[in-house]
Amino acid sequence: MSARILIVDDALLVREMLRDILTEGGFEVVGEARDGIEALERFRELEPDLVVLDIVMPRKSGVDALAELIAERPDAKVLICSALGQEALIEEARSAGALGFIVKPFSPGDVTAAIRRALREKPRD
Repeated sequence: MSARILIVDDALLVREMLRDILTEGGFEVVGEARDGIEALERFRELEPDLVVLDIVMPRKSGVDALAELIAERPDAKVLICSALGQEALIEEARSAGALGFIVKPFSPGDVTAAIRRALREKPRD
């Protein structure tokens, strides 16, 4: 069974690129969201195996959404997707429970490798 993944990014182009990469990599994209509020709604509704979450988004940031996801479901697996130069935000996301990150611009190989690493991670205590 392939992993079920939720993609969260405010940029449609990024969501489309990730969907194509993940689908070609054998993963199932179960949904998409455009901001942190939609991410939480879709997460609760779809119960994905992993969330790929942008950091900088309108209405609710990825870091805030991540903190809520982890508070609700401590075993949630989340990868942060961010642009170069956002090291402080990446570190904040790691502290909040992100398992890793994908740096924009990304290559298909980087994305699938990061997803596979995150899926192998043991659940948090």
